[in-house]
Amino acid sequence: MPELSYPLWSAASEPALLASRDRATGELVFPALPSSSPLADRHETVGVDAVGEVYSYTVIHPGAKSGQAPYALGYVDFPGPVRIFGRLCGKPRPTIGERYAARPDDAFGYVFVAVGH
Repeated sequence: MPELSYPLWSAASEPALLASRDRATGELVFPALPSSSPLADRHETVGVDAVGEVYSYTVIHPGAKSGQAPYALGYVDFPGPVRIFGRLCGKPRPTIGERYAARPDDAFGYVFVAVGH
């Protein structure tokens, strides 16, 4: 996994994706701001709720020469609110409104996995 200049996951026993919350407005920003950001003093780092709902998605069909199977990419809305883009795993075709959980992934940093699959 590439080296990041900002924290992506909490160190808790059940890791959570980290976002930054504006202290004045409560607005969440993902990913969490690095401590070197000029906006860091206005924000606190918080964990994103583990389960969200698919807002929108598309299925990518890589070329036959790539050897890759089709996969879904999409936006998941988490409480806060915060909308996060990533790979949707666990089903060949997601459904709008379906529940997905964020999980660590070595290749991408995080993926979303269908809840109950």
